[in-house]
Amino acid sequence: MRKAPPSGPHTRKGGVRLSRSASFYFVLPAVLIFGVFILYPMFMAFSYAFFEWHGTARGAFHGIGNFITLFTREPYKTDVPRAFSHNILIFGAEMILQNTIGLGIAYALHNLKRGKRFFQTLYTLPYLVSSIVIGYLWTLMLSSTFGPVNRLLEIIGLDKFALPWLGDPRTAIWVLILVVTWQWIGFPVLLYGAALGGVPADLEEAASIDGANRRQRFFAVTLPLIMPAVTTVSVLGFIGAMEAFALPYALGGSTGSPAGSTDVLSLVFYRVAFESGDSNGTGISSALATLLFIFIFGASVLATGIMRRREENRT
Repeated sequence: MRKAPPSGPHTRKGGVRLSRSASFYFVLPAVLIFGVFILYPMFMAFSYAFFEWHGTARGAFHGIGNFITLFTREPYKTDVPRAFSHNILIFGAEMILQNTIGLGIAYALHNLKRGKRFFQTLYTLPYLVSSIVIGYLWTLMLSSTFGPVNRLLEIIGLDKFALPWLGDPRTAIWVLILVVTWQWIGFPVLLYGAALGGVPADLEEAASIDGANRRQRFFAVTLPLIMPAVTTVSVLGFIGAMEAFALPYALGGSTGSPAGSTDVLSLVFYRVAFESGDSNGTGISSALATLLFIFIFGASVLATGIMRRREENRT
């Protein structure tokens, strides 16, 4: 008859069973770092939003005055709604493209016999490169004067498609969306690949025996089982789209050129805080950051709750 493991601090094989107090000391450094570099700046920015500022000197309590300024005074009442619409457009396009293309690539690689790791690495590489580097590289490639993209179009006889991609407000935002999707497509490919690997093979075999074709098996068996991965990709994609800064900055500068067509909320925050020359720039930019945080946090929690309830109903 096997003996129960000892209840003291030492385990049977000589290991040490940590008490709760000892475990706390192990996580304490991470908690301190998170508190100092994340929570403290967050609460300070929140408090800054309710005061009037004169440069870096805090003035009198301003209440919600900074929030009102964002929607009643130029250029804020024009820039903020326009930038917000671009963030929503980036998220919508990213949601469609990354979920469909990413899932399609992951499904194709899942059924691939050879070279799966190579292609997974290939699709993931842009995701691992700095967004600033990606943005400047695409700026050079899409240059209307010496960019290889337009040069290639001219060589193959498609001169009419050799456009000033980043110089035309009608095309600049779509270029931004495509570059964002191209860079981040590796994340859903990896996540969906892992989710597809966790789908029990016997369920698909049972559906196949019942006469279901590949399309029916995918929508009736596979897709419901990988819905948690879809939720994760969608929520993280929403957060990334609303916080986008590096790529829009690299492609269109701090003003969201041309003519504000690539402007996003993070760029508005940057301009108000560091380039506007407004003596109360600290307070107004903090108000914008506070609203952005509340919107992202609230929408993420709401979307996660709705999608999880749908997952539970499916099961």
